[in-house]
Amino acid sequence: MNISHQKIDDINANIQVEIAPEDYNPQVDKAIKDQAKKAKLPGFRPGMVPTGHIRRMYGKSILFDEINKIINDKIAEYIGEQKLEVLGQPLPTDEDKDASYNWDFKDTFNFKYEIGLAPEFETPFSAETEFTEYDIKADEATLTERIKNLRRSYGKMTNPEVSEEGDVLYATLKQDKEDGIEKTTSVRTDIIEDAKIKKSLVGLKKDDSVKIDVKKAFKVADLARILGVTEDEAENLDETKFELTVKNINRLEESDLNQEFFDKLFPAGEVTTEKQFNEKVKEEVENLFKQNSAQRLRNDLYTFGMEKVDAKFPEEFLKKWLQATNPNLKPEEIEEGFADFLSNLKWTIIENRIVTANNLEVKYDEVVDLAKERIYAQIKMYNINEEPTDEQLQQFAMQLLADREQANRLFEEVKALKVFDQLKNTIKIKSKKIDFDKFEALESK
Repeated sequence: MNISHQKIDDINANIQVEIAPEDYNPQVDKAIKDQAKKAKLPGFRPGMVPTGHIRRMYGKSILFDEINKIINDKIAEYIGEQKLEVLGQPLPTDEDKDASYNWDFKDTFNFKYEIGLAPEFETPFSAETEFTEYDIKADEATLTERIKNLRRSYGKMTNPEVSEEGDVLYATLKQDKEDGIEKTTSVRTDIIEDAKIKKSLVGLKKDDSVKIDVKKAFKVADLARILGVTEDEAENLDETKFELTVKNINRLEESDLNQEFFDKLFPAGEVTTEKQFNEKVKEEVENLFKQNSAQRLRNDLYTFGMEKVDAKFPEEFLKKWLQATNPNLKPEEIEEGFADFLSNLKWTIIENRIVTANNLEVKYDEVVDLAKERIYAQIKMYNINEEPTDEQLQQFAMQLLADREQANRLFEEVKALKVFDQLKNTIKIKSKKIDFDKFEALESK
């Protein structure tokens, strides 16, 4: 078998494969014998079908399949040997699609494939590139809001006679037109966007009514949920004035700062005073802020890398490959998402170059550990006092990783974390303390 490649330019090439009868017939003969052993055909005992009969009936399809297997294996082997950084998979050229063969076990086949090559570039990260890592501190407003949310989470529901801001109104919403929408539902006053409408819902009693413009009051997604319609229907309401009639008022009272409350949040007896509680909340919040800080640094590294790397891609080939591997996609759909596809591809190549240059390796145990970490966080989110055993976490992790899509996602996440750690050890980092509200202002820019 002869296999070679010819570069068309820096990012496009062709692979030429010549395969003669002596290259494929031994494998084809073996496949025919295996088929004869398994075949169940009328007039023959199981496993006793003559190979000549199988060759006459199924020979050409077996030949076709085995040649494809041989070529795919050899091309993959060749790409590895030549250290070609290929994008997508090889595609038969148009002239190759038009080639005709007898498929009679005597042909010498010549196949030609087009391939896309990753562009050559240097990764732009070095000891001279400086980035800021923020040490985010919890300001009083953030701590106050967190404590309030915790107290409300473990508070009790009451039904006051008069509504206040933040209450949930169980109410009927009736569209101001004949045969309009009428829906009895829960309306959270804290999600209302218009200040005047929010104020109009304070001081209401059971059976009181008030007219509101629901498009001004709610985001489209919230309005769709409240009215029980689709987001498109909510967006395109022909009449946005509704009459809201109160059926009941629900208020979540904040829990008292007592031992019972502390023990719901932390191991029994660990927190016994309001001061200790406040310190614990501050510690928890600032630990969460470390994730915000790390994400900000990752985003900055991503933006820097994407801006500094100026690379051309084999766009025509990649569009052909996307169409070939996603036949249900329309060309205009491929065109619409192509810019995002190229961005993701560009960063993937940057990551892979960093992995290769630094001999980084993702181990199976690391993927399992990350799965266990994610599961643990999810369990604690719903019950802070529940402490799953390592055996339970291992079992849950194995179930999660049995899903190929989830396993691939976690593998890529571990790889991304390793690349991030490697970059942190490569670049120059300046630490800067900042209050959370000021950090949020940075994020919005």
